[in-house]
Formats: sequence, structure tokens, C-alpha cells
Amino acid sequence: MHAEFWHKRWKNNEIGFHEEQGNELLRRYIKKCNIASGDLIFVPLCGKTKDIAWLLSKGFKIVAVELNEDAVQQLFAELGSLPQIEVMQDFTRYYSRDINVYVGDFFAINETILGKVDLIYDRAALVALPPPMRERYTQHITDISHGAPQLLICFQYDQELLKGPPFSVQDELVNLYYNQKYHIKSLYRDYVKGGLRGQAEVFESVYMLTAIDE
Repeated sequence: MHAEFWHKRWKNNEIGFHEEQGNELLRRYIKKCNIASGDLIFVPLCGKTKDIAWLLSKGFKIVAVELNEDAVQQLFAELGSLPQIEVMQDFTRYYSRDINVYVGDFFAINETILGKVDLIYDRAALVALPPPMRERYTQHITDISHGAPQLLICFQYDQELLKGPPFSVQDELVNLYYNQKYHIKSLYRDYVKGGLRGQAEVFESVYMLTAIDE
């Protein structure tokens, strides 16, 4: 999917990924991640997720990347924080206390920009990408984070019923993308009340990924 697709979605307020109350599964399973206040959490393709406010309230530090600048401006407005802004070579950096958000192409971010990551929280990144981009995404995020543990949330449904995003990412695909470098533990799987757009029966799954050499 090209950048224009996402910019159009944000312009038209077609942001079905956004959850007004944040993600309940994050709140339930973050305690399984063996991280502490002050640790750095990477949120790829963050949008304006309410999860960032919740994570900050728990004392975590945030680094995130997002393609659409309007989304990032809305994120900081909803945080009630006036960010400082730095124009970089590949990104525009919005930052304030304990949070750095880089506006630009996810595939341009590198380990120097990212810093030492203690956890990746992926609720809306892997499922946002069509199949041709997912292997590139999973390889890149593993490389730049040096195999940091991940809390990964995916949807599973009959992809023939609906076009993504969010796309259906089945267990076997999670294994395909990650099992060479990670232990993959399933923490949760259950129906999503109301399905997806009222047209498809949907499961939501939570996985904990830890590096094989740990």
C-alpha cells in the first residue's frame, strides 16, 4: 500500500483502527512482558492511538513512527502536550517528555534513531500491511530492534469476505514471519464482538514474542 492510501484514509477520517478507549488487551497482557517503568516501548505505525497515553501514564517511555503528520498532531493534542518539532533528513520528529514520534516512512527508521528498545507493541502495524509488505516489515522491525520482545495483536477472519486493512493474519502467518528468530507464545484468542464492519466473524489474538537466544 502506498503512502497516498493512508493519507487519504486520514483525510477522510477512515480510521477504523482507532479505539476511543484504547486497547483492553494491552492493559490485560502488558504484565506478561517483563518490563518496568522507565523502559522504552516502540509503537510502529502508531496513528493517534490512545494506548500511548495509557503507556505514558504507567511510566513507560515511547518511541513511535507514523506516516501521517495530521495523526501525530492529533495524538499530541489529545495528550494535552505541546510538542517540540525537529525537521530531520528523513523524518519530522515530534517530541516531549518521554515520547518521540517520527513522521515518515517506517522503512527509513534505523537502530540509531530508535535506540535500545525494551518492547515492541504492535496492534495496528502488521495487520495494516498487505502480504507483499509483511515479510519486509517483520525483517526490518526485528533488525532495527535487535530482536526486542513483542506484544503482537492480530485479527483472523475470512479474507474473502472483506478487503483489508485490517488484514487477516492467521497463526501460520505469524509463525512464518517470526519463528526463525522468536519463540511465539499465544496468550489469547476470542471473538470480536460485532465482527468487522458488521460483515465478518472475527477473532482477535495476542502473542508474546521473545528472541530465541534469550
